[in-house]
Amino acid sequence: MQDNLHTVLRKYWGYDEFRPLQGRIVQSLIDGHDCAVIMPTGGGKSLCYQLPAVVSGRTAVVVSPLISLMQDQAASLEQMGIPAAALNSQIGWAEQQNIMRRAVNGEYRLLYLSPERLLREDFIEFLGRVPLAFFAIDEAHCISEWGHEFRPEYRQLRRLRELFPDHPIAAFTASATKQVRHDILRQLSLRDPHKYIASFHRPNLNYHVKMTDGRTHGRMLLSAVESYADSTIIVYAPTIARVGETVAFLGQNGIEAIPYHGKMDGDERSRNQERWMSDEVRVLVGTIAFGLGINKASVRAVIHLALPKSIEQ
Repeated sequence: MQDNLHTVLRKYWGYDEFRPLQGRIVQSLIDGHDCAVIMPTGGGKSLCYQLPAVVSGRTAVVVSPLISLMQDQAASLEQMGIPAAALNSQIGWAEQQNIMRRAVNGEYRLLYLSPERLLREDFIEFLGRVPLAFFAIDEAHCISEWGHEFRPEYRQLRRLRELFPDHPIAAFTASATKQVRHDILRQLSLRDPHKYIASFHRPNLNYHVKMTDGRTHGRMLLSAVESYADSTIIVYAPTIARVGETVAFLGQNGIEAIPYHGKMDGDERSRNQERWMSDEVRVLVGTIAFGLGINKASVRAVIHLALPKSIEQ
């Protein structure tokens, strides 16, 4: 089995070896165990559920909180030659029906869904006809009211255990205090889960905290942004109002930036994210709602305009 896993790893991902913990997590899922995985951003969480889905020959259902994230992952897998699809409200009805038909036929290794859609009554009946391997809950900290990205609809996922008692459930997150970890296990009713907590030490990251006031704040922001003149940057503002003010301030100083927050029109928000992801605009100013599951290798600075509420944030 280990030889086969390494063959699949090389064939689809191009790696000769697993990163720390990846191989053990993959084996746990293949063996049918519930799992709780705490691994930092960039640590390779996605592979931990994607590879077992490939070798299972069945369909792993991945619950994801963002439409853009699930579409990006499904498209990336398709490019790698792994059959995958995402079902969400932005897909036309005819295409949704086609994806569901193919899923019932077992044509996908991974199927990405939102928590809202997953537990609709008509959808539960549909999933009962899909040859399921396991459920992977991505960004699982969203289920905990102790986490800073709590999503009430994630609470519905507690029904997975009773509805699909014979299928493993794996929770993945890069953001979980001890309190949040316990909450995840309880909410999902994980059965004797294999727990994997990777080191969050990142030698390539530097943290700087600067004391500032109204007089020096703007100057310090400009200095920070200009220090990374050719790089992609995220600026976190504490309020929606500050997002707009900061975008305007940067523009007045010759730095193009785009806003991102929950009160924006959905199309505009998606368009802004795409412009930033494609390097059309290098500075994005957002609330903490931005960044969930973002996979962009060229980010070189993350600037918080106000002290975050916790070390995790």
